[in-house]
Amino acid sequence: MSAADAIAVAGVTKVFGSGNGQVAAVDDITVSIRKNEFFTLLGPSGCGKTTLLRLIAGFEFPTSGAIWLDGADVSDTPPFRRPINTVFQNYALFPHMTVEENIGFGLKMLNRPKAEIAERVAAMLKLVRMEALAGRRTNQISGGQQQRVALARALAPAPKVLLLDEPLSALDYKLRKEMQIELKRLQAETGITFIFVTHDQEEALTMSDRIAVMAAGRILQVGSPREVYDAPADRFVAGFIGESNLLPGTVERVSGGLASVTLSVGGRIEAVAPDGFSGGGPATVVLRPEHARLMPAAGAPEGAIAGTLATAVYFGTDTHYHVRLADGSDFTVREQNRPSVEARFHAGDAVAAVVEPRAARLLRERP
Repeated sequence: MSAADAIAVAGVTKVFGSGNGQVAAVDDITVSIRKNEFFTLLGPSGCGKTTLLRLIAGFEFPTSGAIWLDGADVSDTPPFRRPINTVFQNYALFPHMTVEENIGFGLKMLNRPKAEIAERVAAMLKLVRMEALAGRRTNQISGGQQQRVALARALAPAPKVLLLDEPLSALDYKLRKEMQIELKRLQAETGITFIFVTHDQEEALTMSDRIAVMAAGRILQVGSPREVYDAPADRFVAGFIGESNLLPGTVERVSGGLASVTLSVGGRIEAVAPDGFSGGGPATVVLRPEHARLMPAAGAPEGAIAGTLATAVYFGTDTHYHVRLADGSDFTVREQNRPSVEARFHAGDAVAAVVEPRAARLLRERP
C-alpha cells in the first residue's frame, strides 16, 4: 500500500456457502483506491460490487486476502472501529427526528461534546444547503432532501472513506442528475475518498475520477472514464460501457501500434492494437457510434463499411442511424444534430460509414 492510497484490497476473495454450493462473490480482487478520489465500482447486478463494498466497510470479512486502510490492515476489524461511513439505497433516517437531529445522531453516539456537535451539524447543513430545513422532520421533506440529510449524517464524523451503495437509484431522472453534480461537489469540497457503487454507466462516467468495471466477482478494468470508454479492455467492457459496434475481421498486419483489419462484412479498418500485440488472424474491432460518419455509398472511399440504412432515430441532441450490413448485422452511427438541418439520410438509402483515424480499437480476447 502506497502513501497515496486510502484503501488497498490485496488478493481478496469472499466465498458464500459450503461444499458444492460455494459461490465466490468476490474472486481474488486486487485494487488500490487513492486518497481524495471519487472511485466507482461499476457492473451489472450480481457482479460482486456491493459485496466488495461491504468487505471494505467491515460488514463482511474476506475468506482470503487483506484490506488495508490508511496503511493499517483492517481485514478483521469490525465496522464500528473503521473510520468509514456508508450511505445506503435506503437512507435509514429517523422519521421522528428533525434534519439537524439526524445529522448529529452519529456524533452523539460517539460521545462528542455538545458544542462540537452543534458546530459540526451547522457546517454540514451549510455544506448540503439545508439550513432552512434544519428543524423539519425527515418525513416532511422530499426524496432529494432526504438524500442530502443522509450524506450530511455520514460526513459529519469526518470519515476517511465514504461508501455509497447506489444512493441515487430511488430518485427520478432529473433529480438524479442534479444529485450527481452535488455528490461530485461534496467530494471535492470535503476531500474525503468516495467509493460509489452503481450499475448505471452514465452515472459512473459523469462522476468518477476512476472506474473499476466488474463482472462475475472480478475487476476487468480500472481507469479514468475516458480510458474505460475509449479504450475498453475486452468485449464485456466495450459492450457494457455505452454503445459499441463490434466488428469481426482478420488482422492482416500490425505496424506502429495500428492493426490493419479486413472486416468480415466487407471494408477495411485501421484499429489501435493492444500493447504488445503483434499477431495476425481472427480478431474483433470495437468502434463507438460517434466515431464514424455516414455518407452516400456512391463516392465512398475504398475500405468504407457499406450497408443499407434501416432506421434513423431522432433523439433531439443527435440522430442514431442504424445500418444493416451485408451479413444482416447492425452498425450504428451517431451524429449530432444542427439547427434547421433536416435528416440527411432515410430508410432504404445505400450508405457507407467512414471511420475517424485511430478511433477503432482491436480487442484482446480473454482466455
